[in-house]
Amino acid sequence: MTDPTTPDVACHLNVVMPDLEDPGLPAALDALAALGYARIVMPPLDPHATDARKVRRLLSDRGLGVVTIAGQRPDADVSSEDPGIRRAGAESLQRLVEFTADLGGDQMNGVPYGLFGRPRGRTSEETFRRAASAVGAVADYAHAHGVRMTFEVLNRYETSVVNTAEQAREFVAASGSDHLQIHLDTFHMAVEEEDLEGAIRHALPKLGYLEVGQSGRGDVSSGAVDLPRVLASAFRDGYGGRVGVEAFSRSVLRPEAGDMLAIWRSPYADGMAIAAAAKRLVDEAWAAAGASEEMSG
Repeated sequence: MTDPTTPDVACHLNVVMPDLEDPGLPAALDALAALGYARIVMPPLDPHATDARKVRRLLSDRGLGVVTIAGQRPDADVSSEDPGIRRAGAESLQRLVEFTADLGGDQMNGVPYGLFGRPRGRTSEETFRRAASAVGAVADYAHAHGVRMTFEVLNRYETSVVNTAEQAREFVAASGSDHLQIHLDTFHMAVEEEDLEGAIRHALPKLGYLEVGQSGRGDVSSGAVDLPRVLASAFRDGYGGRVGVEAFSRSVLRPEAGDMLAIWRSPYADGMAIAAAAKRLVDEAWAAAGASEEMSG
């Protein structure tokens, strides 16, 4: 963490605006920095169509870091049975590592292990190990470029590769990499985990990113997930890594992004208000965890 007295919190850009082309981007970045966010999580970007120097300058001028999101395509997928498609998948991930470094970032999140979207069937053990090995090699490549690589654990409707913290630990072990880390998201965990606090505890040795998302994908301050309790528990258990804030609304996203993420409703219209409430929630959980430790000490 950049400051041990405060949590290192990142806000997904899509909480407040659809993409980098929005004319309100500079003002939004100013506001997020003023709220105390340390970094911005970018939506998936095309390295060939993005001016890395311009984006880097916009962020660095405001003291903001950047986290990128990796993905795979049908013609570039490390989990594929086709060697050419696997190779293209690995190469695309390596290019995203380089792009992350070009942006001044030191972390790449995302779904590097296969295709995002409703699975066609259960992932075989062979596919699981093939993807893990390829992702592990990219994680080592990322480490050499000063970039931490994580992979997000998704719910059953978005992947059949990795759905739980336990499977994530198995994936890391199968990767053969000492540098690959886990990304847990409470939205997905609420679908798959019986015990969210226990799952985070299980992932802790390899946990590199803990994302705050509510059951309805909207305001993190209200929903089925008891986020103050989950976060305070994670902090008390020793998690001191980065925390992400994610919320989506049809009124903010581009239609194609909303379709891909299955965001059919608009749970909010003011993304900055959502970002402010989320930052308060994380800060209060951090403070509660610290107060609890002082009392027990």
